[in-house]
Parts: sequence; structure tokens; C-alpha cells
Amino acid sequence: MTPSAPVLREQMLSLVPAGFRLEFALQTDQAYHQALLDDAHYVFIAGSRLSRYLIEHASQLKMIQKWGIGVDKIDVQAAKEQGIPIYITSGANAQQVAEHTVMLMLATLRKLTFAQKAMRAQQWVNAELRTTCMQLTGKTVGLYGFGNIAQQVAKQLMGFDVDLMYHSRQRASPELERKYRARYVDVPTLFAQSDVLSLHAPYKSETFEVINRHSLAQMKPTAVLINTARGELINDADLVEALKNEQLFGAGIDVFIEEPPPVDHPFFALDNVVMTPHSGASVKEVVDRVIEHGFRNIRLFDAGLALDPMDRIV
Repeated sequence: MTPSAPVLREQMLSLVPAGFRLEFALQTDQAYHQALLDDAHYVFIAGSRLSRYLIEHASQLKMIQKWGIGVDKIDVQAAKEQGIPIYITSGANAQQVAEHTVMLMLATLRKLTFAQKAMRAQQWVNAELRTTCMQLTGKTVGLYGFGNIAQQVAKQLMGFDVDLMYHSRQRASPELERKYRARYVDVPTLFAQSDVLSLHAPYKSETFEVINRHSLAQMKPTAVLINTARGELINDADLVEALKNEQLFGAGIDVFIEEPPPVDHPFFALDNVVMTPHSGASVKEVVDRVIEHGFRNIRLFDAGLALDPMDRIV
């Protein structure tokens, strides 16, 4: 359903299970997707939107398989009403997104955007960086959400000797808290005490724009915000205002409300924002694993066999 690079299409074709025919979406408009879904029994979807209209008109669709874990672009309620189950590739890319998250922490604290811009302009800003950059070691890191990705972030941060705290709808077990040296706190404490606040919650009504003027005002002016979850968790205008007014040290952003973001998005003009193109899981080592995971779910479902319950959304 999602237009992809030729090399990715080749990988998927090489891994498609026997007896299945794979067709690729080469456009993004709804009419084209509807025609593509007319004969589809299964859909393997990444970043495209699967609307109620498309789901209701896909008369032969048996199951929806999501590339990754985020289902905010799928009309889950419509799928539920039509009796079409949705599966994800749970845990398939958690380590990679976590690695990307830590990279954004370091890049933002070390003012990578500013340093790169200066270097390309033949400016040697060593002295300025020496007096304005910050280290990650020893900082208080807050995780908003504590699922697979956040737990991998916690694991990777152990070498930095951080003070780790988290907030999640459900508190983790004492065993997990000890394993990752993480302490549970409420949301106001998370925002107020974090030197680095990293978002790891799904996009739902209760998490929509959880980062806004009010929550940003609770944060330290030396704090860093990282988002590798979903763009909808942040009110961009409020974040831009905080960054411009030095109410926040910087932000590392991998996900956006509109992808790609418009060319006039104010993030592009800010030296204290590090941006990446929703590429947290975009490493060659993980692609085959996600494809195999998704195709395995489809093959098992088609054969009437049990799937991992952690992969089931509805």
C-alpha cells in the first residue's frame, strides 16, 4: 500500500511466501488504493492511510498487517466493525528505534545541527561549542511511555550512568524497574525533572499534543525533547515558540504531523533542532526481519494457525 524504493520491492518479492501474489502501490491517491484493494485478501501497510472508506470497500480483505507498530493511520474502528483483524510487527525494530533515540539525544545536546551548518560555511565554532554543549552522562532522562522501544532505550542508556525515570499508563513490574534501573513518576514530575524527555507513547486522543505550551512551561530551560514516536504528540507551534525563546535547550525530532513536513516549517530555521526523516527503524539489518515477520503473520493467518497475541491489535 505504501510506495517504496525499488530495492525494497525486490527484497519483499524475494521473501513473499509461496502461493501469494504481491502487488505494490506506486501512487498515493485514494482511488488508486481502492482499485488495488478490490482483489486484495491481505494488505501489508507502512505509512499510507487506510481510511474507513477504503476498508469498507475492500470486500475481500481478510487481514491488515502493519509494518512496524503504529496504527494511527489505520481506521481501527472501521476494521473492527468489518471483522478485519489488524496485526503489527511487535518488537521487530525496537532496538533500532532506541538506538536512533539515543543518537538524537547526543546530537541535540552536542548541537550537531549548528555545528554542521557552521562547518559547511567554513566557520570554526569550537570555542562556542565548548561552552554551550552538554553531555548525556549523569543526566536525568525521562521516558514518556515504557513499551518495547522505551525499554530498549533504557537498556542502551545504562552505559551513560543516567538517572532514569518513566511514566506509563500501566506501571511496569518491580522486576522490569530493577532490570532497567528505572523509577516510576507521575507526569508533572517527569516533565519538571527531566534533563532529557523522550516520547515513546502511541498517538491516541489522550496523548494528542501532550507537549504543548503548558507542559513545556513545566520543563527546565536546559532540557532536551526527543520524539521518535508520533508527530501528533507535539504542538509544533508551541514547541517552536519555546525553542525560540530559550525555554528549552533543543529538540531531536524524527516524526512529524505532516510527512514530509512542508518546506516552510519553522523547524528548518532553528539551529537547536535536529531532524531526521522518520528513519528511526530505517537500517538495512532490520528490513528483512520486519518483512519476514509480517509475511509470517499473513501466512499463519491464511493457514488458520495461531499468531503471537502481542501482534494483535483488533
